[in-house]
Amino acid sequence: MDDFKIEPAIIDDVSQIALFQVDMAKESENLDLDYNTVWSGVLAVFEDVEKGSYLVARDAEGNLIASLLLTREWSDWRAKYYWWIQSVYVVPEWRRRGVYRAMYQTVKELASDADVHTVRLYCDSQNLAGQSTYTALGMQKSHYQFFEEEIECLEE
Repeated sequence: MDDFKIEPAIIDDVSQIALFQVDMAKESENLDLDYNTVWSGVLAVFEDVEKGSYLVARDAEGNLIASLLLTREWSDWRAKYYWWIQSVYVVPEWRRRGVYRAMYQTVKELASDADVHTVRLYCDSQNLAGQSTYTALGMQKSHYQFFEEEIECLEE
């Protein structure tokens, strides 16, 4: 196994996580995100723990090589939380080396300790590499379909 460690992100990681998200959106969905907007969104997670938390992987020198966002959803059916894995990114040179596998294992351990019922994620329908990875780690395609509508918000 390569020399890396999984740990909670710290506020000093905001800029790198934001860069990861810009790269991930371009790579997986061909979207060009505004870095400053993404940076503000990442920072907001650190400023309000109710929004979620980040896990990161660091190489032996302490450089970020991967990140993911965990958010939670209350299930009235289960009277427990579901956790959502979002914004997964592993730098290309570290892919296929067990980084995401280790991160996912950490998520499962944390979820078990927190009495979480289910861990979920969504993946772009065209992201076949991601789908293959998630399936190989034991996740199953859900019977739910994902619907959305962007809401026009008033600018402040």
